[in-house]
Amino acid sequence: MDINDISYKVRGAIYEVHKELGPGLLESVYHAAMLIELRHVGLKAKSEVPVFPYYKGEQLDLGFRMDILVEDVLVVELKSVEMLHDIHKKQVLNYLRISKKKLGILVNFNCVSLVDKVSLVRIIN
Repeated sequence: MDINDISYKVRGAIYEVHKELGPGLLESVYHAAMLIELRHVGLKAKSEVPVFPYYKGEQLDLGFRMDILVEDVLVVELKSVEMLHDIHKKQVLNYLRISKKKLGILVNFNCVSLVDKVSLVRIIN
């Protein structure tokens, strides 16, 4: 399965979780539901994957955590906020850059519809 096929399945899982749960819940609820849904569609997903940045060639002891890493190639960052901001997109781009991954999906579950391109964003490194 290539990264576009994985991305398609992940977006389908996102729509299914949003359809089932709707907006207004905590991010942790969507996170748990996404892990179940990704498993249901046959994808391997890791939760809270640590990412360690480097500075001038030295690994920093400070780390970040990607919400979900799917099939070791696609980063999924979940939000449940009033609206996504540029800083959320930069966060995903930083995760992609640091982890050397090519594709990320940023989703805000706290919206009426995921149809607009404001609540579901593909980010390419």
